[in-house]
Amino acid sequence: MYKKSWATVSALAFAVAVGTLQMTVVVPLLPGLQAALGVAPTTASWVLTAGLLSGAVAIPLLSRLGDGHGRRVVSLVALALLVVGAVLCAVTDAFPVVVAGRVLQGMSAPLLPLAVGVARDLLPGPRLPAAIGVLSATIGVGSGGGMILAGLVGGDHRTAFWFLAGLGVLAFALVVVVVPADRVRTSAGRPDLLGAALVSGWLVCLLVAVSEGAVWGWTSPATMGLLVAAVVLAAVWVRTARRTAEPLVEIPLLLHRKTVGATVASLLLGFALFATITTFAAHARTALGASVLQVGLHLLPTTVLMLLVSVCAGALMRRFAASTLVAAGSAVVAVAALWLVPLPGDGFGLYAATAVLGLGIGLGYAALGTMAVEHVEPAKTAVAGGINALVRVVGSSLAGAVVAAVLATGGPGGGFAVAAVAAVLAGAFAAVHGGLVRRAEARAAAVV
Repeated sequence: MYKKSWATVSALAFAVAVGTLQMTVVVPLLPGLQAALGVAPTTASWVLTAGLLSGAVAIPLLSRLGDGHGRRVVSLVALALLVVGAVLCAVTDAFPVVVAGRVLQGMSAPLLPLAVGVARDLLPGPRLPAAIGVLSATIGVGSGGGMILAGLVGGDHRTAFWFLAGLGVLAFALVVVVVPADRVRTSAGRPDLLGAALVSGWLVCLLVAVSEGAVWGWTSPATMGLLVAAVVLAAVWVRTARRTAEPLVEIPLLLHRKTVGATVASLLLGFALFATITTFAAHARTALGASVLQVGLHLLPTTVLMLLVSVCAGALMRRFAASTLVAAGSAVVAVAALWLVPLPGDGFGLYAATAVLGLGIGLGYAALGTMAVEHVEPAKTAVAGGINALVRVVGSSLAGAVVAAVLATGGPGGGFAVAAVAAVLAGAFAAVHGGLVRRAEARAAAVV
């Protein structure tokens, strides 16, 4: 039974890695896509943003459906959409079709919370943190793997998307063969389509304003209008969600005093990772003249360290609180980002910094998975994990827009500095919030 459970975790980890790979493989492909699609650089960036946005909406939507209809079934649907989307991108040079394909690929973003839900059903408590750590760390494997895949195919987007489709088919087959049916199911209710539309609306307004603000002017009517629209739509979404029986995102769970720490830390740490990776890719390609493959190889230590740290995460979480490990991992990420601020041009400096980045992200992400679900009932595992993954994707989306604006007005050093600030804030919030929760639990235990 133990070996079978870990075979299931391995199959799910591969699926999560493929789902993450679809996000990062596009980053080094953007210059080639811009030329192939015949669009402006800011327009081409929506090939990346479209996948992130659809993922942000799909995470809570498919996580809830997974809780009701079976996480295995919904995982298979997500993988099927990824394959269809990759094939669409591989067979066309029409910009609208490529964006549509990227939207379908983004629907694979919920694979992590769905996998965490399956693991929580299968594994006993003492072994669960290790499983969550492995599943969370595969995000790094997919992140680094996307860069390497883009390099191996010479930056050709058609070939990259065909490879992605093949990996999606393999992941689909593994889930069919290895992952058992779910044990825990609840009523799924009706999907909150209004909530999905509102979330999409305010995120699009916010990201367009941030990414185009440097060009339009931060106080221009267009930028200010989009920011105001984002605030209004977000307020309407929150109000609607509180009045909906089955909302896309449960606001009380999002802001619950025991889970809000994981929510904020995940947002900031997701921002820090994506800001570091995108800035690093831009710096290596423009300033150092590195090829797409060389960028991927420079990020290989990040991938390897994230995976190695995840193996040790279970043992660490039996000795230390998850919030403590998130804070420690965030501090290490800040060190890596600050290391890159002077823009080292030597190979050793770059490889050392990306190794430190992998150590910090591996530790932080592995513990975030546990921190997000340790205080919720098992039936809500995928929903809680979905919220945590949602805010991480939102953080990644914001990082892409912010880094684009920073690079347009300054140098890559500014991008690394922004990433370092986000990591410091993530660590500080996790440490303070974790301490408050532990003191509250101690007081409650003393009363009993």
